[in-house]
Amino acid sequence: MSMANFSWFTAGESHGQAIIAFVSGLPSGLKISLKEIESDLKRRKKGYGRGDRMLIESERAEVISGLRGGLTLGSPIAVKIANRDWQNWQTKMHPFKKPEGEPVVRPRPGHADLAGLQKFGFNDVRNVLERASARETAARVAAGSLARQFLACFGVQILSQVVSIGPVESERRIEKLEDAKTIEESPVRCLDKIAEKKMIELIDQAREKGDTLGGVFEVVAFGVVPGLGSYTSWEERLDAQLAFHFLSIPSAKGFSLGDAFENSKKFGSQVHDEILYDEERGFYRLTNNAGGIEGGVSNGETIWVKVAVKPIPTLSTPLRTVDIEKREVVFAHRERADVCAVPAAAVVGEAMMALVLARFYRQKFGGDSIFDALKAFENYLSRIDWKR
Repeated sequence: MSMANFSWFTAGESHGQAIIAFVSGLPSGLKISLKEIESDLKRRKKGYGRGDRMLIESERAEVISGLRGGLTLGSPIAVKIANRDWQNWQTKMHPFKKPEGEPVVRPRPGHADLAGLQKFGFNDVRNVLERASARETAARVAAGSLARQFLACFGVQILSQVVSIGPVESERRIEKLEDAKTIEESPVRCLDKIAEKKMIELIDQAREKGDTLGGVFEVVAFGVVPGLGSYTSWEERLDAQLAFHFLSIPSAKGFSLGDAFENSKKFGSQVHDEILYDEERGFYRLTNNAGGIEGGVSNGETIWVKVAVKPIPTLSTPLRTVDIEKREVVFAHRERADVCAVPAAAVVGEAMMALVLARFYRQKFGGDSIFDALKAFENYLSRIDWKR
């Protein structure tokens, strides 16, 4: 496998021994910080509306392959995140011993429960929900942290914030790197302090009613070089890969590059970003309605996406379902869950952005070592006269 062939995958169940991330294709010589990985994992834990599970997990990461002395070796990297709650689930989730307790037979509306049972032929919903759980995204965040540490070498920085929760919408969008401080200090990861207060009140109302809430988050990537992706092949379009990866996040149901849906209601003269040039900035756009991508290729402007997240399917006041054994109408199984996970989903979104961009940077600049990749990058910048 070529070292420029960047790939990743995850393993583990929600109440199993651990969640594990595997990343292959990072160049050698890249300095990796365990502190940064754990910082990203802890940011995923936070957010107003999160459930009791996040109070249990410490989100400590252990790198078990691919590094020596804090530097990548060019070989696959494995990161293990132990589930502290495993000690309470060994009799139900042991890999070899027969599970104790009654099977879960009441699939939840809005979850993968029933479709998973039908697909794989199970008679216990737990066989589905353990992997379908959003707990898996902890591994994505760990993998994404490796990717974003690689991207930082090329000047790429990624931020996210919550744009809306339920009907409450923020009036502010991310404009600069300095916005990160305000976002991280917000319980709902929102720049708009007025909207933040209303979001918290709405989450409290949902909790009291035993209900859940969804919303929209945005992710921006500053400093992305023009020329990532390709219009020559549908599968290599950068926007298509971003949509694919973002919609793989549990509960993510809508994707927008820039203000795509709002732009669809306007004339072309109001939407398309005019191209200008000066000696200091080089080529640049006066606006960024395209979200940093044109024709499937990054154009040098900030990449900006928005993602719609549905309300969490597990409700404290459950909806009706059917017992798969008795075929009787009952109330759905209740699994410990959040009231609102949009702030956490935004952090997962950062990871997905980093993983996609890392793949395209590896493809374009190659190199077995980080030094080779950076040399190719600098040569490219010189050829296209792009001002960072």
